[in-house]
Amino acid sequence: MSAPKRLLTIGHSYVVAANRRLAHEMALAGGGEWEVTAVAPERFPGDLRQITLEPIEGEACRTIGVPVSFARIPHLMRYGRRLANLIRRQRWDVIHCWQEPYVISAVQVARAAADDAALVYATFQNLPKRYPLPFSRFERDSLRRADGWIAFGHTVEETLAGRPGYRSRPHAVIPPGTDLERFRPDPGARRRVRQLLGWVGDGPPVIGYLGRFVEPKGIGVLTAALAKTSVPWRALLVGGGAREDELAAWAGSSGGAARIVTDVPHDQVPDYLNAMDVLVAPSLTTPRWREQFGRMLTEAMACGVPVIGSDSGEIPHVIGDAGLVTPEGDVERLAAALEALVASPERRAELARRGRARVEAEFSLPHVARRHLDFFDQVLAHKREEG
Repeated sequence: MSAPKRLLTIGHSYVVAANRRLAHEMALAGGGEWEVTAVAPERFPGDLRQITLEPIEGEACRTIGVPVSFARIPHLMRYGRRLANLIRRQRWDVIHCWQEPYVISAVQVARAAADDAALVYATFQNLPKRYPLPFSRFERDSLRRADGWIAFGHTVEETLAGRPGYRSRPHAVIPPGTDLERFRPDPGARRRVRQLLGWVGDGPPVIGYLGRFVEPKGIGVLTAALAKTSVPWRALLVGGGAREDELAAWAGSSGGAARIVTDVPHDQVPDYLNAMDVLVAPSLTTPRWREQFGRMLTEAMACGVPVIGSDSGEIPHVIGDAGLVTPEGDVERLAAALEALVASPERRAELARRGRARVEAEFSLPHVARRHLDFFDQVLAHKREEG
């Protein structure tokens, strides 16, 4: 039996155990063919708190924590010398860098990688941006060394596949994965959260939102659409951000129909999703941003919650035929879609079934992990042919 291929996967988001499940699942999917090592920051400043590298019980990959600096500025975050030493002193078949190619940390990895290691970047960039110096040079240097890249969505591929540095290298469209053990239908969690919110017994369907309370996420479009509906509803908005006070005032004037919940720990997110009857992702494209994926959509669908999304960025590709898509910013169309689902338990049940099946088939972590390993094999074969 040949020696296993050695994969080093690097990402600042790996500090959170839920994000590092990708590396864990790649180790499981690889069986004896791949030996997986994940690198994550020892500590990282999260949105709500300082995060210390979180453990995973029974983790299948080896995980190494390294120091980082300038971590509050993603473009400037850099890994310490320990990562460069790890890259240079051990032999790696594949180095997978889950950092955008134009940031300092990505070019650090490129400069340390040995010539015989296949270097693969992963990117969410779905806008045709041109970066100022020195970031344009970082991107150029990273891609000059790269052997392949992963687009976390079809709109990423559409944006980057024709650009210099990207078009000449193998690539694959692979979505982020969803943990179906954590995100699943849970009637008990549904009851607990509703009781906590003071919603006991039967009542109108709960329209939900999960994410940042900021204008590009379309939160104002959702509240305007709710105001236009002619059917009773309750609303549960989970998140935080600049519009939090405004939303709290809106909820206060709703006569108890709306609840705003902030500071929900990540491990409680599945419970709050289960408390919803419909989840809405009303994102709005701006000159500097469009929805890159919409993780709340796959998580809601995994929980058996039907979804409505705008047509911003990747959302239509994520939903497919398992939910409803409305034109971004169109309050009337969103209100009509909400009315249709609120009024039809049968339609909600059908979309819930289709959503769960879609996540199982396309977005489950084992499936996504296997696709990563298959692409790494493709890149290795291409590198051998080129070499």
